[in-house]
Amino acid sequence: MGQEKEEYKNKANWDKFLPGLAIDCVIVGYHERELKILIMEYENTDLYALPGGFIEKDEDLDKAASKVLKERTGLKDIYLSQFHTFGRHDRSDTDAMKIVMENNDIKYDENHWLLRRFVSVGYVALVDYKAVAPTPGIMSSKCTWFDLDSIPTLIQDHREIIDEALLYLRNHVDNKLLGANLLVDTFTMKDLQKLHETILGEKLHRTGFHRKMMDSGHLKRLGKKKTGKAHRSPYLYRFVTENDMD
Repeated sequence: MGQEKEEYKNKANWDKFLPGLAIDCVIVGYHERELKILIMEYENTDLYALPGGFIEKDEDLDKAASKVLKERTGLKDIYLSQFHTFGRHDRSDTDAMKIVMENNDIKYDENHWLLRRFVSVGYVALVDYKAVAPTPGIMSSKCTWFDLDSIPTLIQDHREIIDEALLYLRNHVDNKLLGANLLVDTFTMKDLQKLHETILGEKLHRTGFHRKMMDSGHLKRLGKKKTGKAHRSPYLYRFVTENDMD
């Protein structure tokens, strides 16, 4: 970690990154019927931010985002999608970045590359909550899951980025990839409906939802869930895979 921090201290390392372009990742998990967001806390400060990073000049944008995700969660090959670009001219918060650098013994002048204007590409990642090993970044001391209603005040426009990511999920809630990446492999129709309700922030009619999901062709019905009460046991489902098409 100490060696990586030198990238922020050594001016010669600035040139390896594309100027003025950053990545911010909204990493979403689902646990106990609540959406969770992974948030970073900068070391020696009370400042919070989304996990993010920069793009090297010889690096693909999506690959850079996947690298950020792997470093913060320990996972790879998971659902990751661009959802918005944030380029408001006043989105940078130089005062916050100065506090971060000062409290982490990083010398800077007013021309330091972290104090310049950045356009940020927003990515949303859907992860298995229980499989994630939250890992702090170069200048952060904590990497922690937060419920949507308990997210602390974030630097810059990072709360806006989260809100845009949630809007993206609501607009794509019927995409089976959302459920496939947030639910366990087998689930009840009630589990799936609760996930949709949590994303949408509204109650759904049970019968209508059941019919819509079965008509979608995305689900395969399995046996009944073992509850000890056979006549009341709900059916289990999983999402259809390519093997089911053969």
